Amino acid sequence: QVQLVESGGGLVQPGGSLRLSCAASGGMYATYHMGWFRQAPGKEREFVASISRGGDNSYYADSVKGRFTISRENAKNTIILQMNSLKPEDTATYYCAASVHFGSLTQRHDYLYWGQGTQVTASS
Repeated sequence: QVQLVESGGGLVQPGGSLRLSCAASGGMYATYHMGWFRQAPGKEREFVASISRGGDNSYYADSVKGRFTISRENAKNTIILQMNSLKPEDTATYYCAASVHFGSLTQRHDYLYWGQGTQVTASS
């Protein structure tokens, strides 16, 4: 079983950047496909990005493509979500998740382990 802890959230002006980190412990981190989801108040949790075990393949929601970048550092048991050109509609709680499955894995039910989330607010 793997434990996931997100960090790096905060308040940023529209157009600004934030870098989210997810630290994994307690399991064989490199064997998991990793993803980021987000949930705004009153909305369903939605897929943001995911990355394959070796980091060779990454997948993005259309709403963040070209602005967000997912990466992983297996030696440090960490995944990163670099968020640029933030918009007010990016405001949400962001969750890190780990999956034992293969593929693009854009659905919530694909993931077995979840972190507690970190709040991102893009507002002036």
